[in-house]
Order: sequence, then C-alpha cells, then structure tokens
Amino acid sequence: MTPLRPSGAAAVPKLVERPAPRRKGSDKAPLYAALDLGTNSCRMLIARPDGAQFRIVDSFSKSVQLGVGLESSGKLSRASMARTVQAMRICKQKLKKHGVKRMKLVATEACRRAGNAQDFIRYIKRETGLSLDIIAPEEEARLAVISCAPLVSRKTEQLLVVDIGGGSTELVWIDLSQVEPNSRAQAIMALHQGFEFAGGARVVDWISVPLGVATLREQFSDVADDAACFALMSWFFEENLAPFAPYAEEQSREGFQIIGTSGTVTTVAASHLGLRRYDRSKVDGMRMTSDEIDAVIRDYLSMGPEGRRNDPRIGRDRHALIMSGSAILQALLRSWPTDRLSVADRGLREGLLYAQMSQDGVLEDVTYG
Repeated sequence: MTPLRPSGAAAVPKLVERPAPRRKGSDKAPLYAALDLGTNSCRMLIARPDGAQFRIVDSFSKSVQLGVGLESSGKLSRASMARTVQAMRICKQKLKKHGVKRMKLVATEACRRAGNAQDFIRYIKRETGLSLDIIAPEEEARLAVISCAPLVSRKTEQLLVVDIGGGSTELVWIDLSQVEPNSRAQAIMALHQGFEFAGGARVVDWISVPLGVATLREQFSDVADDAACFALMSWFFEENLAPFAPYAEEQSREGFQIIGTSGTVTTVAASHLGLRRYDRSKVDGMRMTSDEIDAVIRDYLSMGPEGRRNDPRIGRDRHALIMSGSAILQALLRSWPTDRLSVADRGLREGLLYAQMSQDGVLEDVTYG
C-alpha cells in the first residue's frame, strides 16, 4: 500500500479579539454548515460566526460504517450506502430547519477509493437533494490543520498536526520559526488558501497514509490474539510512514509540538481523565505525556475485547476501533522527538467552517494573549 504524497491538562491559549467598532457575528449573522462523510461516520456542524471564532447552533454525528467491506470488494456495499443515506436525510432536515444557505459537504477516503463512489454521490443527491464533493487528501489535511490553529503554542517553531480518520491518516509538518509568536494563529489560518507559503508558515512536508482506524483494523481482522494484532497494526502503520521525512537530522524537543485530532485521541484523553461521560471542555486543548498515553493503551490491552466493549469511557461506537487507533497513535509517538501530545477535539468539520467564514471575511483577526 503506497502512501499518497503531494501531560496533564494544559491551558488552551486564549484567543483575544483586536479592538473593533463592531463585533463580527451575531444572532442575525448567516449560518454555515460543514458535513464530513468519512469511512466510519457521518458528522455535521451548523454554526454562525462569533468574533474570531464561531458558535455551534446544531450538530449531528452517526456511525454509518460506510467503508465496511471496501478493502476486499473495492466498492461501497448496498447496506452501508443505505445507512449513510438515512443519516444524510437527517442532515437535510436540520439544514432545512435552520435555513442554512452557506454549506460545504464533503466525503473523504472511502469515497476516494470506492469504484462506485460517483454512483453513490448521485444516489445521495437523488434521495436527499444534497451535493457532496469528494475532496483530495491535501485538502483534507489542510482543513484539519487550520482547525487546530487556536491550540498552537507561542513557543512552537516546528508543528506536526496528525488527523487519524476512519480510512486514512493525514500528517502535516509546518515550520513556524519565521513567524512572530503572537502571529502564529493567523499564519496557520491563512493556509485555508492552500499549502503554499502563507504568512510565514511553511508546510515542509505532508502525507496521507491510506490507513485509518477502520481500514487498519480490517487489514488484521484475521489475527485472533489481541496483543499480537495490536503489535502488528502499530508496526504496519509505522512502515507506511517511511516516505514522510520532513527533516533528515534529529529534531530537538524544544519548540516541537504534535497536535492530534481524532476520536481515538479524544477517547484516550477521556480515559486518562476517567470521564464516564465525555466532556469536550475538559479534553480539547489538554496535553498528555507519552507515558500517560502508554498507560491508557496498556489498560485497554489488559481489558481485552469484552472489557473494552463495556467500558463507558470508550463508548459503544468506539470500542471496536480503539485498538487500531491506539496502534496508530503509538507508532506516531515512537517516530518523533516529543514526550507530549496536544489533544484536539476538532478537525475537518471545524476546518470547513473556518475556511468558509475566512473566505467570506466574517471572522475577526485574532492574536494570542
């Protein structure tokens, strides 16, 4: 499989609005929507601009398992397409209820790989009236990066953003050493226009590995032993990272930050905090040490499949995929010089919203306080 080329909780840096005669965004501001149809889930946000950020008005998330059987057949199954259309009908109802006019609805890795993807997109249009775009890996990676801009430390000179999806994993390495510390958020946000040099933030390298939590799990579904399966998945993912080498020389830990965005990362963080009920405010922006992450993964392994299935910290929708996601996470932390990971409960949908609002000029400029 060839990749595509192109702790403890820490306070999240506060976003401080520059003085302005009138605050952009209000209850009368237009609504925006972003929908991400991935290999495992269909997720949507509806929001309106609110100063330098946006305020969520409504949301939707459903596990549709669109990619089930794709690895062996090369096509989306009838059952998975039917599940997805049902979810899309709910999204259509929400969009109509709120009167949303400005929206970006995208599909990612499963639809990029499926031989019948275009037929499926037409099927969705016919059944729901919604038009989906199948986006390229570069755009998916770029949108994940800009969603994480508020979490970038002022001390960060080298940034690695990792988005672990259901069907693929995107990694983007950004050099911020030429950007003033107080301007790093704006420099990251400017990347919504493309991966070219923007505002001093330079994308050194990026990769889309066609392995996510669902596709990696399917690769090793015939391995019965839990621990052996985990070890094989982690090794296999690390092998697929070989083409991604933004810097040949060894990097210093100082000034280096990894931000991880995915259900896997937030679930591991919630498990570390012992949250029996997920709380985004406690997870988004926290930092975990590699030792803390390893302790959670060892705990997952000791539980076995049945224990993970019944663990409220993991959840029924995540238990079958948590070990493949953990294998990816472990491989990433072995590969780069850091002992901490910044946790982001944000990703493609948030990136789509930021990109639309930035393009329309409805967000205020932002600096770190």
